[in-house]
Amino acid sequence: MPELPEVETSRRGIEPWIAGTRITRVVVRDRRLRWPVARGVERKLQGRVVDSVGRRAKYILIRTDADTIILHLGMTGSVFIVDHDAPSSVHDHIDIELDSGKTLRFRDPRRFGSFHLSKDPLTHPLLEKLGPEPLGDEFDGEYLWRKSRGRKVSIKQFIMNAHVVVGVGNIYASESLFLAGINPKRAAGRTARHRYDALADAIRDILARAIKAGGTTLRDFYGGDGEPGYFKQQLEVYDREGEHCRCCNTIIKAFVQGQRSTYYCMSCQT
Repeated sequence: MPELPEVETSRRGIEPWIAGTRITRVVVRDRRLRWPVARGVERKLQGRVVDSVGRRAKYILIRTDADTIILHLGMTGSVFIVDHDAPSSVHDHIDIELDSGKTLRFRDPRRFGSFHLSKDPLTHPLLEKLGPEPLGDEFDGEYLWRKSRGRKVSIKQFIMNAHVVVGVGNIYASESLFLAGINPKRAAGRTARHRYDALADAIRDILARAIKAGGTTLRDFYGGDGEPGYFKQQLEVYDREGEHCRCCNTIIKAFVQGQRSTYYCMSCQT
């Protein structure tokens, strides 16, 4: 599933192509996404000028001079730029044609993505209760420590909770905990303040490096420019079960935690 770095990479990939352009036509080939695409979005968006392309958590926000498109990539979705006459595939569900001669295309083989319009996206039900951005000023070790008090849940599940902090998905949670030297099984409420300082710094570092590398391509993620993400080459523990830790040579272990695979080094993470 595309996580925050992949979504940010997609946002950066499409923004230069669509910001400042006018939408000439919207084609919805299949409305059956996670939530059905509302009828009438084609009419509402036609003729609107794209002001900017932002991001909140794992949602791409395409702001026009009227409504904002709230786009979620789901598990297998992607957005990319094609020419108007580029043939579509069975998984290409939405085209936003622009006066530049280019088209923003949304592809989603499993149709777990979503497409909404909102006058005020930050108050939309999908976004209004989300936690702070991990790369923003509101997020630090003090914040995590305060939110964790009394929590019995594991620290990995804690930082993956979007109501606590957004965008720390499974890959980057495992990598951040490794960098901070914290065992993913440790209870969130029994983790000391200084360890949360290290964890907040690790989350920022891991996400920033992943964005710089264009995200992580494990199976089917490609950025808005059609290129794969290269952070996979920098992964220390994720998807490396049975391999040697690069720091201490201990074998990387894996187990299921909250229905997700967790990877860690028993020696480096305590």
